[in-house]
Amino acid sequence: MNRKMKAVLLDKPTEAENVVFCEIPIPEVKPGWVLVKIKAFGINHSEQILRLNEIRADYIRKPIIPGIECVGEIANPSDSDFTVGQKVVALMGGMGRSFHGSYAQYALLPVHHVFAVESELSWTDMAAIPETYFTAWGSLFECLCLKPSDTLLIRGATCALGYAAIQIAKVIGCTVVATTHKESKLSLLAQVDKAILDTGKLSGTLNSVTKALELVGPKTLPDTLHCVEKGGIVCNTGILGGVYTLNGFDPIKDIPNGVYLTSFFSNYPTEKTMRDIFGFLDEHSLKPAIGANFVFEQIRNACMALDSGSVNGKIVVTL
Repeated sequence: MNRKMKAVLLDKPTEAENVVFCEIPIPEVKPGWVLVKIKAFGINHSEQILRLNEIRADYIRKPIIPGIECVGEIANPSDSDFTVGQKVVALMGGMGRSFHGSYAQYALLPVHHVFAVESELSWTDMAAIPETYFTAWGSLFECLCLKPSDTLLIRGATCALGYAAIQIAKVIGCTVVATTHKESKLSLLAQVDKAILDTGKLSGTLNSVTKALELVGPKTLPDTLHCVEKGGIVCNTGILGGVYTLNGFDPIKDIPNGVYLTSFFSNYPTEKTMRDIFGFLDEHSLKPAIGANFVFEQIRNACMALDSGSVNGKIVVTL
């Protein structure tokens, strides 16, 4: 067996055009960690943030292989209960920041963030699920307590996470209102009950919204808080607007009386949740919306596609 593998290693801010491969040793297993042969992985906005800016932070291990999720097979189970060849998904928990991630042919991953799955989906379809659907699932059910009777506003819906949230909410029977800031993308929201061009101010224009999934982030969050009715919940999950904090935010004045604000942090997946998600997709015969699929040798092109914002749906890289 060749003990070398191809990987992307970052140690400084790197534009997509400058993403290149290097050859490094395949990681050696250690107790509590398993070696996964990667079959495919999704590309995420958080990896773009890492590559362009966050790589400067002291808490990022450098050099680092980026990538916060993958699907593949167990190559070496170490001291775990996994078996060689077992189909698994892995995500988060420091992946691609505290330890090497998925932009590689193999990944050494902590056993508590690797989950066995039974799925008939292709590796490509499977790769579009872990982080995106875990985040949508947690935001909708853990944070928003979504029910079929709800009217859900999804702000910033024309992204992979938005499409997943629409898919889940519609299949359980919710009324879905979704926004995009680009008129050309309104046609991509044909599945929802009402599609809106977002000009930055929606408050006062919507009726009977009970739950809101905020994917644009702090840039529009103050306005979104005024879009839901009394007793409604707003979950801030995304930061697509490029604003990461709310300076001068006054909770007493800025959160309307009787409206609840929460957020979802996707760093703590569990085996039960991942099993529930794959079971839900199988039960309802759902497949993720994949916008583009690249082979591993085209990782540079995949990163350029992410940075351009031109892909509608999840970007997947297949090995």
